[in-house]
Amino acid sequence: MRRALIFACLFSMALPVTAESTLAEEPGSEATLDIGSRLELFVDDYLIESMDGVKLELHEPRTAGKVLTFDKPWEGTTSAYATVFKDEDHYRMYYRGSSAPEYTATSLLTEGEVVPEGHPSVTCMAESRDGVVWSRPSLGLYEFNGSKDNNIVLTGSSSCCFAPFKDPNPDAPASERYKAVDTGHISGKPVLMGFVSGDGKSWKPASDEPLLTDGAFDSLNVAFWDSVREKYVAIYRKGRNGVRSIRHSSTRDFRDWPVGQWCEFGESPPEHLYTNATTPYFRAPQIYLAFPRRFLPWRTLPLYQDLIAPGASDVVLMSSRDGIHWDRRFLEAFIRPGRDTRNWPHRANTPAWGLLSTAPDEISLYVERHYTFPSIHVERFVLRTDGFVSLNAGYPGGELVTKPLVFQGDNLVLNFATSAAGSIRLEIQDAQGNPLPGFALEESPLIWGDEIEHTVRWERTHAKTTSDKPLARIAGKPVRLRFVMKDADLYSLRFR
Repeated sequence: MRRALIFACLFSMALPVTAESTLAEEPGSEATLDIGSRLELFVDDYLIESMDGVKLELHEPRTAGKVLTFDKPWEGTTSAYATVFKDEDHYRMYYRGSSAPEYTATSLLTEGEVVPEGHPSVTCMAESRDGVVWSRPSLGLYEFNGSKDNNIVLTGSSSCCFAPFKDPNPDAPASERYKAVDTGHISGKPVLMGFVSGDGKSWKPASDEPLLTDGAFDSLNVAFWDSVREKYVAIYRKGRNGVRSIRHSSTRDFRDWPVGQWCEFGESPPEHLYTNATTPYFRAPQIYLAFPRRFLPWRTLPLYQDLIAPGASDVVLMSSRDGIHWDRRFLEAFIRPGRDTRNWPHRANTPAWGLLSTAPDEISLYVERHYTFPSIHVERFVLRTDGFVSLNAGYPGGELVTKPLVFQGDNLVLNFATSAAGSIRLEIQDAQGNPLPGFALEESPLIWGDEIEHTVRWERTHAKTTSDKPLARIAGKPVRLRFVMKDADLYSLRFR
């Protein structure tokens, strides 16, 4: 029975309200994007009217090292499915503790390595003050091998794909401030069950009834509160046309969910998306970012031909503005397995759900490595704030013109980087593409350097005005932005 459950979880582990665009209408003009004072990323075509000599470029995170090794007796070689989130003044990580020795390539172990004994899955919790150093609190909740000195928060059948989140919904009762979803079974059929907790440690079912029944749910399904649309959202797995795909459902009540919709990926080729790790980007929650583990079951390194489970995996990036229609323009890997051969077997490289701000200029994401080996661990990856994708221009230069938009605020803040020889210039036009007085290209400040938050100044151009904030006089009016760039990257912008 235990082997069957582990096998189900493992092969469970074998087969965009992107915010809807707010539009402002002006008599005689085309519809205009109303971006207010929110942050906008250059991850898709949302702002873009035309590009010449520039492109959207994917940026690969860099490794920041191992942060947690699954080496406790209640963990093991098939531990997986982490979720991370900020909780007041610290961070939490939840994950499955699991060991299935039969999946380990014992012939590839180094001298002295020992494969831990198999055991039923449990759900564990780790904590961190900085997102870098993680520890296991001794919770004393569940006994394992005769001792409660462990960090286990849940045992039993609801410990295969347990995915918690802290609920920021202001209407959520204190006793349900933490919520979670997990795979369950009713009459032999997979369902998605809900759980609630007042402290994130002691959990109980949200209901005797499942939240959703229209999925396979055989991996890490995720749910979260969408503060922009004021709804709970679930992104969960189900096979479609022979590949592992995902569905979307949303509700204002965590317990009553409508049948989901298939997520759509445009003209991108069908690929196995084993997990999805979808989250609203915390700096721009109108944008969903997802970090699926892409699975290629037909591709196995010769080194691992004898493993029970074939295949290879990496991590990709996709974005959405409604959770249903996804931009999959980047088919290249976001995170590769790399030169470490232990990251090449079948189900390695599963991204954790959640992004953490671990420094003013740094975002951390976490990936499970060395799956099925005694050295299995979580590795931290970092990239610059907003640095997933940039509008990129090479040395020859190029330019971008936005769609007509309306903003609020009297400052424009850019996240950008140039070479020593590179630059960005900015022209602000009316909705018809005519330069506005004082904001023509030749009047633009020369922007160069590398800053996360750079406030654009037009002091010299507007020195004779009574205000040092010339943008204030065009706020609320339809404009276009024209960026002329050379050897530069532009990651995000915000009026405020």
